[in-house]
Amino acid sequence: MEITNVRVRVVDKENSKMRGFASVTIDNQFVVHDIRILEGENGLFLAMPSKQVAPGEYRDIAHPINQEARQLFSDAILAEYEKEKQGIKSEE
Repeated sequence: MEITNVRVRVVDKENSKMRGFASVTIDNQFVVHDIRILEGENGLFLAMPSKQVAPGEYRDIAHPINQEARQLFSDAILAEYEKEKQGIKSEE
């Protein structure tokens, strides 16, 4: 599996853990949208797209099935997030 494209939209919401959204293209053939980039106690992490199945209960719609794939997504998305964030700061 190769991640062939990553797009990140940085979000600047006060009093929110939300830092951005990402879309990832795999092998130029399959795309996953609405991956959330969140700020946690130990730094940034990803939340995969999900849907509500019951009040207060959510289930991922798409997600990596092993640690290697999860790390591949995380590394690619967070690297692009940092580039985008730096680009925004340069424009200010």
